[in-house]
Amino acid sequence: MAHMAPTHDKGQGLSDPIRLLAVRDTPLSVDEVFGVVGDDAAGGTALFVGTVRDHDGGSAEVTRLAYSAHPSAEAELRRVAEKVAADFPVRAMAAVHRVGDLRVGDIAVVVAVSCPHRGEAFAACRRLIDDLKREVPIWKHQSFADGTEEWVGA
Repeated sequence: MAHMAPTHDKGQGLSDPIRLLAVRDTPLSVDEVFGVVGDDAAGGTALFVGTVRDHDGGSAEVTRLAYSAHPSAEAELRRVAEKVAADFPVRAMAAVHRVGDLRVGDIAVVVAVSCPHRGEAFAACRRLIDDLKREVPIWKHQSFADGTEEWVGA
């Protein structure tokens, strides 16, 4: 996926508010995602960072986790982002998801949305991460301390 540089638009028409979308097998940067959604017309920026936790389902201790993605994942991520941008006054947005082996504490996903007002930014960011988790074909394979494993649709 092509990475787009941030645009600090002064309120003139913004051609594409989607600044960065990617599925990567390298560590993710919160600073990178936050940096690309800067916009002079945005009064609010909401950022969500998803990290690997040490448990799942309440008490099952996670010892290993890996994400894998269907080849269509980036195209689906763009489709999801375009729907959010159409439904909210988005000035800028970005979303990156990690694939491969991750450890507890590693960043698995970062999304950010800038809008004219904070309420819109919060709502759009929540919709972006929720739709990403529900609709983009990325799967999580968890291994537990008791030797069991499971696949989870992300």
